[in-house]
Amino acid sequence: MNMVALLIGLGPLIGWGLFPTIASKFGGKPVNQIIGTTVGTLIFAGAFFIFTGRDFPTGMDLFFALLSGAGWCFGQIMTFKAFEYVGSSRAMPVTTAFQLLGASLWGVFALGNWPGLTNKLIGFAALVVILIGARMTVWSEDSKEARNNDLKKAVVILLIGEIGYWLYSAAPQATDIGGKAAFLPQAMGMVLAAVIYGLMTMKKDNPFNKKVTWLQIISGFFFAFAALTYLISAQPDMNGLATGFVLSQTSVVLATLTGIYFLNQRKTQKEMLVTIIGLVLILVAATVTVFIK
Repeated sequence: MNMVALLIGLGPLIGWGLFPTIASKFGGKPVNQIIGTTVGTLIFAGAFFIFTGRDFPTGMDLFFALLSGAGWCFGQIMTFKAFEYVGSSRAMPVTTAFQLLGASLWGVFALGNWPGLTNKLIGFAALVVILIGARMTVWSEDSKEARNNDLKKAVVILLIGEIGYWLYSAAPQATDIGGKAAFLPQAMGMVLAAVIYGLMTMKKDNPFNKKVTWLQIISGFFFAFAALTYLISAQPDMNGLATGFVLSQTSVVLATLTGIYFLNQRKTQKEMLVTIIGLVLILVAATVTVFIK
């Protein structure tokens, strides 16, 4: 792995690692966060499209790219809602674990990954480890019923949101569209879904005339930067899909730690130790799932 490929491969670490913390720092409701984030992503994707002079996809390629973006938007709305219950430092490891589970299971049952009994046993054992790691990251010495209820609500919300994240990953596989070609229409699908969600909430409060909504454009730049560098990193002449994916998952460590230290989502020393062990388990198990042949 050369230095350029490594630096590009670590782009998602910065982008996706800081994205949830920045979005939480700016604040606002999930509707403010999702509108600003998607608009920022669209601006970034539009600039990339103009700079590279790519052909705009049409037909079913366009449809599935738009659907993919709308799926991500739904998943991210649910993640923002989970932040309200347990904070980004606890929600991010859980949603990362669920996304790893969803991608792995889709690969096994729909794409024929992990052929053979031995590979499947190793793979499913790794998935169990991922779940254990995720549970460790949200462990708390405080056993108050209210705190446990908030955690349960957040987990259910994140599970529902996984439907959207699965669609984000799976929809482009229905066509031959490449990741870079799908980047702009995916962003358009994100904005379309976010605007619809915003219009649905306008009776209670208009998110389109709030300053915080448009501040969230900055957090969208971080998400888009991560998404683009991941697409480049996953190319065969860079890091390849497997290594690129593993490098991108390191973002959960930064997202968790920045949430703890910059958003005052404090943990006790014992909770911190258990959280770090959980994060290590998630990363190691994710590596195992990717490199099973």
